[in-house]
Amino acid sequence: MNVKKTALISLVLFIWTACENNNTTSSDSETNTSWVFVANEGEMGESNGSISMIDDFGNVYETESIGDVVQSLEVYKDKLIVIVNNSHKIVLYDITENDGIKLPSVTVSTENSSPREMAIVNDNIYFTNWKTKDVKILNLQNNQLEESTISLNGRPEDIIFDGTYIWVSIPELYESDGNQGTEVAKIDPGTNEVIEYIDVGKGPTQLTEFNNSIFISRTYYEYEGIDDNGWWINPQIHHGTSKISDIINIQLYGAGSACGGSILSYNNQVYRSFGGGIAPIKDNLDIDELGRLGSYEQNQVYHVEIINDNIWFCITNWSDINLVKVVNNNGQEIASYTAGIMPGDLAYWHK
Repeated sequence: MNVKKTALISLVLFIWTACENNNTTSSDSETNTSWVFVANEGEMGESNGSISMIDDFGNVYETESIGDVVQSLEVYKDKLIVIVNNSHKIVLYDITENDGIKLPSVTVSTENSSPREMAIVNDNIYFTNWKTKDVKILNLQNNQLEESTISLNGRPEDIIFDGTYIWVSIPELYESDGNQGTEVAKIDPGTNEVIEYIDVGKGPTQLTEFNNSIFISRTYYEYEGIDDNGWWINPQIHHGTSKISDIINIQLYGAGSACGGSILSYNNQVYRSFGGGIAPIKDNLDIDELGRLGSYEQNQVYHVEIINDNIWFCITNWSDINLVKVVNNNGQEIASYTAGIMPGDLAYWHK
């Protein structure tokens, strides 16, 4: 598939507005050296997605709206890379220690592809796309899309690079099928070709690498049918975890289990969202419930990441609760920040 190369320079000015939080400890005599960036998705169709920026001192600043569904973030060197899903674009910002992101930015159209998640390999952004069912490549040397794409047999979601191969989860075969896809694609970045598809069970969503194995959190829905309005009849949510190593291990936790989609390595083991926090995964992929860290409403835990050996929870009720909570390795909350609408992905920059 040929992809037209497009790069537009955005000249839209941002208005930085400080948000209240309970950790403001800034000092005029101290210099800021790091930023945590928060992707505030916003309400679908409203184009009110934004980015929150948290400095060393706990001050939070939020940009103006930048598009429809701010999906994912990555920091690469001194650049912040932002995927805006429903606006079908990638925005690139320079990062400075004093201001966070600065203008002008560079905006690259993905041509109605519905971009989702990204991994950076050798100065290239590999990113997944729902509508075009592929992985596209953005060259960071010239900020242009490569003409070649990696076609997939479904709608991809997460993507990671383990140092040798690129791994892509494919939860859906077609739009709104309830995550009935079962495969993870293994891609050679040298040839940009799919080496194999690996069956890991229904609904593979998030991925993480640990000890030369790929761990996959799974979420899918079973339903009795579809009504005249296109809604599922009596849907039930199911969760599971799978592991790709010398053999494929698949574990199902059953209908209605209190799990989320996040999966990550922490304290030299693999954790996944569970019960309003994160809990370790045992060797047989069962959840070690007693090892849970964090205690929030599970249906409000939207995303979890590890930054500086602490656990960062993005909390939202899709309405008036939009928070970022920080928990240490003893399970104690050590910080809380107010974010924009529907905080999701996180990215960290240090001078």
